[in-house]
Amino acid sequence: MQLTVYFFWGCSVFLASGYNSFSKSMEAIGKKQYQVQHGSCSYTFLLPETDNCRSSTSYVSNAVQRDAPLDYDDSVQRLQLLENIMENNTQWLMKVLNQTTRLELQLLEHSLSTNKLERQISDQTNEITKLQEKNSFLEKRVLEMEDKHTLQLKSIKDEKDQLQVLVSRQTSIIEELEKQLVTATVNNSVLQKQQHDLMETVHNLLTMISTPNSAKNNFIAKEEQISFKDCAEAFKSGLTTSGIYTLTVPNTAQEKKAYCDMETGGGGWTVIQRREDGSVDFHRTWKEYKMGFGDPAGEYWLGNEFVSQLTNQKRYVLKIHLKDWEGNEAYSLYDHFSLASEELKYRIYLKGLTGTAGKISSISQPGNDFSTKDADNDKCICKCSQMLTGGWWFDACGPSNLNGMYYPLRQNNNKFNGIKWYYWKGSGYSLKATTMMIRPADF
Repeated sequence: MQLTVYFFWGCSVFLASGYNSFSKSMEAIGKKQYQVQHGSCSYTFLLPETDNCRSSTSYVSNAVQRDAPLDYDDSVQRLQLLENIMENNTQWLMKVLNQTTRLELQLLEHSLSTNKLERQISDQTNEITKLQEKNSFLEKRVLEMEDKHTLQLKSIKDEKDQLQVLVSRQTSIIEELEKQLVTATVNNSVLQKQQHDLMETVHNLLTMISTPNSAKNNFIAKEEQISFKDCAEAFKSGLTTSGIYTLTVPNTAQEKKAYCDMETGGGGWTVIQRREDGSVDFHRTWKEYKMGFGDPAGEYWLGNEFVSQLTNQKRYVLKIHLKDWEGNEAYSLYDHFSLASEELKYRIYLKGLTGTAGKISSISQPGNDFSTKDADNDKCICKCSQMLTGGWWFDACGPSNLNGMYYPLRQNNNKFNGIKWYYWKGSGYSLKATTMMIRPADF
């Protein structure tokens, strides 16, 4: 930046800056230039030549001499005025210099600030570039992980499909084994029946050999009646030995094998349920509980349909005999027992409890519907038959289940899905053996 200052010495002083044309005009009239450098600025002073000043003074002097004598006091005043003007101009020039210095400092500060801002922008640009590169790297890693997870999911799905195929094959094998087991059980039951019939035949022959002719005739007459309505009828006919008998299903010509207890409490008991060793699975379907299953010589369920038709012919009593693992025995006797029809879900009706297996009936009252694993008729949303196993009159799972899971000794405690009779042994004790049997109330 260049600042030009013009000073005229003589009668007056004049200051101007930045006009080149004015500088040229001053040069034209013979002014002498003096240039001073200050920082980045330069200052030019234009001073009049001495001769010009003398001529001017001479002119004034001559004029004064012609007009009037020179007044010394007036000259002093003029000189004093010129000095004042010059001092004012000098002060003004100093102000201009100070202002110029401040402008330079501001310009320098602005330049430094601009450089700093440029460096910050450059740093931020570099940081953004680094972040973009990092983001690009992370995106690449995410894509790689997605591809890897996709492959893993595909591998897991393939393994799942293979496991499903394997489970399906194993299920088919298990079903086939179950069929074979059922067949073997039936065959075993047939063999046991044949063995039992053979033993009875041998026993009868030995009895006939050792008895008088009249007794033989009476025994033959009784054997001709090979089917009975219930065990009480067989007992009254003279057959007082406990064992398997053939009963006739009421209102039909169908026959059914049942175990008759001819000794307990005077005999004549038709056994409708027995548990003793866990050899038979009691977690069965509705149809199986309806028709009956198991072996009358061991563990079995006689069948809800037979018991329903039988107990609706006349009044029957129910006796439940229980054994624990410590050698204790107890029983519950109900003076009136019956089962409703299948349409009413074989609902149980009981009255008149006595016995030693608790003063309160462990079979919930009033009558409850029968439930199995495929027919949920209880009063609980939890499906008691599936949770506790077996078929039973569960109510809201209730305090008893004689058809639960069979647990051996030292494994029978804290088993809530075991063979339970709450008001004798509590809710978590699984019993060793149970027998449910009925006979007419007028026996």
